[in-house]
Amino acid sequence: MTATSLGFPRIGARRELKTALERFWSGQADEASLRATAAALRHRHWALQREAGIDTVPCGDFSLYDHVLDTACAVGAIPPGYGWRPGEPVSLETYFALARGRGGQEEGCGCGHEHGQGTGLPALDMTKWFDTNYHNLTPVFRPGQDFAPTGFPAVESFEEARQAGFAARPVLLGPVSFLLLGRMAEGDGDPLDLLPGLLPVYAETLRRLAAAGARWVQMDEPCLVLDLGDKARAAYQSAYQALAGVAPPLSLLLTTYFGGLRDNLDLALRLPVEGLHLDLVRAPEQLAPALRAAPARMVLSLGLVDGRNVWRTDLRRAFGLLREAAANRRPEALLVAPSCSLLHSPIDLEQETALDPELRGWMAFARQKLEEVAILARGLREGPGTIEPALRDSDARQESRRASPRLHDPAVAARLAAGSAADATRQAPFPERQAAQRARLRLPPYPTTSIGSLPQTAEIRAARARFRRGELDEAGYEDFLRGRIVEAIRWQEEAGIDMPVHGEFERNDMVEHFAEHLSGYAVTKHGWVQSYGSRCVKPPILYGDVSRPAPMTVRWSAYAQSLTARPVKGMLTGPVTMMQWAFVRDDIPAATVRRQLAYALRDEVVELEAAGIAAVQIDEPAIREGLPLRRADREAYLHDAVECFRIAASGVGDATQIHTHMCYSEFNDIIGSIAAMDADVISIETARSRMALLEAFADFRYPNEIGPGVWDIHSPRVPEAEEMRRLLLAAAQRIPADRLWVNPDCGLKTRRWEEVRPAIANMVAAARTLRAQAAE
Repeated sequence: MTATSLGFPRIGARRELKTALERFWSGQADEASLRATAAALRHRHWALQREAGIDTVPCGDFSLYDHVLDTACAVGAIPPGYGWRPGEPVSLETYFALARGRGGQEEGCGCGHEHGQGTGLPALDMTKWFDTNYHNLTPVFRPGQDFAPTGFPAVESFEEARQAGFAARPVLLGPVSFLLLGRMAEGDGDPLDLLPGLLPVYAETLRRLAAAGARWVQMDEPCLVLDLGDKARAAYQSAYQALAGVAPPLSLLLTTYFGGLRDNLDLALRLPVEGLHLDLVRAPEQLAPALRAAPARMVLSLGLVDGRNVWRTDLRRAFGLLREAAANRRPEALLVAPSCSLLHSPIDLEQETALDPELRGWMAFARQKLEEVAILARGLREGPGTIEPALRDSDARQESRRASPRLHDPAVAARLAAGSAADATRQAPFPERQAAQRARLRLPPYPTTSIGSLPQTAEIRAARARFRRGELDEAGYEDFLRGRIVEAIRWQEEAGIDMPVHGEFERNDMVEHFAEHLSGYAVTKHGWVQSYGSRCVKPPILYGDVSRPAPMTVRWSAYAQSLTARPVKGMLTGPVTMMQWAFVRDDIPAATVRRQLAYALRDEVVELEAAGIAAVQIDEPAIREGLPLRRADREAYLHDAVECFRIAASGVGDATQIHTHMCYSEFNDIIGSIAAMDADVISIETARSRMALLEAFADFRYPNEIGPGVWDIHSPRVPEAEEMRRLLLAAAQRIPADRLWVNPDCGLKTRRWEEVRPAIANMVAAARTLRAQAAE
């Protein structure tokens, strides 16, 4: 019986990786310093896992930016133009150009060469890692793609761990999932057609790992939990037939997570691999059929501890599943593990000394989750009696949470019970609302706006920190915020922004800020998780019924509006995102949580309108992310998500314009639901795709207004006005020009003013050029 882990957070307990990356990108540290920090984190995390009781630690799960990008670089899947030649190692210059784009040195590409602002290379497309809030880069393949190893980082990582004295298992993103997560450069062809050319690279990696002394390799194939067509199923069979036995005595652990295998269980069990990992948190029902059908030789890895949420495991229930498995097969053919990589979990609950003790007693972060894994393994290895004290403690904590009066609010339940279909319906259809809004707003063609946040400078972060520490009183802090809002409104007027925003300087995060003002949420100080690259978020913890005790944004939005005759856009985070980007309670249905949030936000939207705000943006970047991975489960979710958005948005009059924003997503399969949200204006991230993501809206004949992003704010690169103009012309070929808005891809919180000012100037110039051309 082995206690194991599938992956560990990369960023460090104090976000050391973020600091090191940003120092490198800004030229304050060299490559040696960055790599030294990365190595120190790897060693620290291996030691932490071993101290928690883990017998075999993962290696190769660490990344400087993204593990999918790492795989693309390792196999030579690098598009032309990024400064890499086949047969050479991939430099950090190329690596970060793929991740972040490349502009001038002052923009932080880290390469040490001048490229010129506005020139350079765009970053690879970014998308959500299945249904998580982690973003992975999208590999780009060419027809006839030649794959070849650029090095063997998996071997280097294994040797590093072994030399440091750790029993380690290398982790590879499996070949089929890697291809399924990519796209063809020209849009034609199928990445799976490239599988025969890719497999020799994997085979050579396995041979080198075996030669280095590895005995197991974790092959992550998360796409096995998706709906697979015949071609993908055949690809899995051919891939693992080709890799089976290429490097004896190396064994393969096929790792699946984020759901059950369902109709793919038989496929997975027939593959010539020596082990299979099952997510038994999201799909405990798959254990019984797997035990019945798994070959006797196959090792089963049991994901019994939730790798994606913060609640303590019900150890007695989990141990029951483990004993069920042990009754079917010998203990040495079983592994105990988290359900998935702990990449999605904060690192250590022990840091949360300020968290309410009762709430804290219900929680476990990555370190504590590994201790739970070790307890379960010890119980089977040494007998149930050895862990009975831990089981009794778990029982007490589970009961404490179930019985706590903090979880349920009768007033919230009563409001939901009194709701009706009318709550989710605007007063008039969109054409009538559009006419009323245009008469009120009086905006020019191609109206310009931004998504919401403006740069959170060091000065702003320092003032917030001083206020939280009590070094700056409330009056002083509010005077500071008013000054920043005045500056922001004046700058936006001078820049030519038609619908300004107040800048969100008072907000630390688009979810955490609202969580601090809603009942039913708790926030942490150090509960960071990686979103992408150096970008970390601190999801709040949604533990109880949600209500809005007082207005949250009205005062600052109204103050900004008092400074200008232009319509200032109010900014809120929508109900789906407020739930999806939190660690959410698991004791009631998700649909109930979303509805509670929808009514709380509805109250805020109505009060913003009453305060004179003519446009309110209700961001829902997570609505696609929350889509169930299986098609059969999607209809109910989409119906509920759309209705909750409409509940939040439908308390206002026709002349009040409702906006929404969505992040990188594939919209084709949910475009009908997006239209059903009936937002007056939707803004989406389209710059990296060069407007290709608009195809879904064009094919559907999307009826409302759209703001396709013309500036990829996830990259430090500043595009020229002409580039933005061409993007807008491409958009106008898909969407009627009189329904187009002009905006960046996303909020500008993480960008510097040195990037924002020229980019916004170029954006406004592009819009004005198109207005002039349309008037000719």
